[in-house]
Order: sequence, then C-alpha cells, then structure tokens
Amino acid sequence: MPCTVIVGAFWGDEGKGKIISYLALKDKLDFCVRTGSVNAAHTVWINGKKYALHMVPAAFVYDKCRLLVAAGANIHVGRLLEEVELTKVNGRMGVDQNASIIEEKHSVQDKTSAHLKGLGTTGWGVGPALEERVRRTAKLAKDIPELKPFLTDGVAEVNDGLDAGKKVLLEGTQGFMLSLFHGTYPYVTGRDTGAAAIASEAGVGPTRVDDVLIVYKSFITRVGAGPLPGEMTKEEAVARGWFETAAGTGRDRRSAPFNFELAKKVAKINGATQSALTKLDCLFPKCQGARKFSDLPKEAKDFIAEVENQTGVPVVLVGTGPEALDIIDRR
Repeated sequence: MPCTVIVGAFWGDEGKGKIISYLALKDKLDFCVRTGSVNAAHTVWINGKKYALHMVPAAFVYDKCRLLVAAGANIHVGRLLEEVELTKVNGRMGVDQNASIIEEKHSVQDKTSAHLKGLGTTGWGVGPALEERVRRTAKLAKDIPELKPFLTDGVAEVNDGLDAGKKVLLEGTQGFMLSLFHGTYPYVTGRDTGAAAIASEAGVGPTRVDDVLIVYKSFITRVGAGPLPGEMTKEEAVARGWFETAAGTGRDRRSAPFNFELAKKVAKINGATQSALTKLDCLFPKCQGARKFSDLPKEAKDFIAEVENQTGVPVVLVGTGPEALDIIDRR
C-alpha cells in the first residue's frame, strides 16, 4: 500500500476475489477499482455467504471502501445493476464515464461468430464489444441513462486519492496466461491482463504503483480451450480434490499441478513484489482454516519456500479456506 495491483498468475480462478476481500477488511481500503470485463467472476465468501461478482469490486465487503469500475473496463449494464442491488453498495459505487458498454448484439456475435468458435469464450459478448471500442463506435457509460447515478471521473478520483495518501487497490481480472499479448494465443481473452495493463485501464501511472501482488493457486486450472501443461484427467482431479467449476459460468475447470517455471516467468513479466498462494488446504488438508504459519505442516511450509525460491517473490498471504479471513498474513 498505498497503491497495489492484483494480478492472477495463470489462467484465472486463482482466488483473487478472496485476496481482495481480505485486504479490503484487513487494510481498510479507501478505493478499489475493477478493471477488465464481465466475463471473469470473482468469488467472495463472507459470513458463510458466497458472492460471484462479475462487475462490483470484491472489496465491497469493507463498507467504507469506494468502489469504481475503470475507464478501460467494459460494462454489462444489467449485470452491474443486479450486483449493486445484491451487495447493497448503491451509495459508494462509481462507474467511470468513459467505460464502454456491452450490448445484447455483442453477446449474439460472441456466440455465433465463426472466428470465435473453438476458443472457449464465455458468450457474454466481451470480444465483440472490445472490437467495437477499437473501431471507435462503442457506446460509453455516459451514454447510458441507467448508469447516470453512478457516473464519475474515476481516474481523477483515484489519482486525487493517491495524492492524499489513500489506500488504493487495482483489481485485475482473469489470469496473466489469458493475456492477448503474453498468453496462449489465440486461446486468450480480448485484452492484456498484466499489471501494466491493469494500471493503464484504471488511469494510474506506473510510478504510482507501490506493489504488484501476484496471486497463485496451489494447483492450476483453466476453463475453455487451449493448452494446459501437465493437464490431468477429470477423474484424477476429482480424486485429488482439485476438481472445480467456474464461479461465473458453471463450466468445468481443467486441472494441472503447480508449474514453477511458469510461476517464475509470470512473476518476472509483471514485476511482482509480493505473492499470494491460495487453496493450500486443497494440497495439504491439514492446513484447513490455519491462521498462523507455525500451524502449517512441514510439507506445506516446504512448498511455500519452494514457490519463493523459484519465483524470487515473497509469499505474503496464504489462503487456507474459503472465507475471506481464512488467511495467514506474513506481511
């Protein structure tokens, strides 16, 4: 802090929502800016209730945090309004006036366009909406009457907040290996998903970022098509307790063991200064619910040490269960 960028390390589903919600509560965030788009859901568990959020930032759990959707994001208006109602954040939710809009026609194009078939898109319409933005024909948030109560200059808000010493978190979506530029092209999303792009979407210059926190899961999953090194069968994933379905779409997640070489590469490209390691309890069940590093079994401590040694980045947060506060904080 005061300005931290959250990046997913692999193909998404690393537990960014959990880490963001923990930081919101623990560090009492002043601002959280959601970048990306509706196709990536962040899962938050708080007081036994699950939220799968596509638009509202995961920091909603802290009631004094100002929540913003970035200028570089593109918005599904209906989904945003649903989530604002669900999370009861109407009075502290803002949408940058220059965010672009996903229309119904974009979803139709996403599901029917020949060039998108086989890429494993979610069907929300994100890719076609981004295409329209690049052509300079997209509608913006300021053009949508339903968004009028939320409109703001989010870039000015965040930068003024940083000038005043406020704590700001820039919430990246999806995973770095889905980056349009650095991922497993063409099986990628329609934007860059790295730290630099997250800051750019939010309108925050690189010299204003204090920390890049990269989120690793203790094993790797991806949904949709594309390569996955070390991929195991669904049956083996079920046997290991690694089988999952996507929070946003319900699709099966494909699974593979943690990849140290990939973890190192991703940390380097993103300039990571810190890392979080989630779902350690899936790898080592004895870790379930632990809140102190000393409570972890030796094999779990050795795994954390190996992640640090291979990536050169300290593991400062360790997830040991689904709840926002099921965290070992080593900062």
